[in-house]
Amino acid sequence: MPFAPENTRFSFRLLWTFATFGGFLLSLLFIEVGEKPDIGVVEAAIGGFAIALPQACLLKEPVFGIRWILSSLLGWSIITAIGIGAVGWIVPSTQILPLRILSGAIYGALGGLGIGLAQWLAIPQAMAWRWVFVSSASWAVAVPVGSVVGMILHRLTQLFLGEVMGLAMTWLLVGILIGNAHKLRS
Repeated sequence: MPFAPENTRFSFRLLWTFATFGGFLLSLLFIEVGEKPDIGVVEAAIGGFAIALPQACLLKEPVFGIRWILSSLLGWSIITAIGIGAVGWIVPSTQILPLRILSGAIYGALGGLGIGLAQWLAIPQAMAWRWVFVSSASWAVAVPVGSVVGMILHRLTQLFLGEVMGLAMTWLLVGILIGNAHKLRS
């Protein structure tokens, strides 16, 4: 993937993490966090755009940035349309811890796989299969962690904001884990 050079003041990992997390915070201006049926394809596309835009600014060439944004929009729209859901903005309805962890890992892996496959269209083919794996694995780890954090904070505070904080944790972890993927260049 044609990533921005390393000679910036901050490392690419840190910039990618900030771009991903900042994009999530930006998306909250346009998307109401809810349960699975509450988030539709349009909301997923808006959220995908809010995330992909700051990420695209980190790519070396504008054409890759445009392809990144379009492929991300496509990925978020497809996984939402086929029923996996916009995993980055969905709060699980169950309060049973093992079920949250298991469903988070499954939906995270499937969602990450869908996003990774769509983003495959925007990255060099030499590393595409690795990108798909990293995306799927990162979401499979981040969604259950964020979901558990959200459930605990919701129970402690009795505020739905705790669940939103769990989603923020998910996006922060995704940014960190995927930010390391630039090392996968061949």
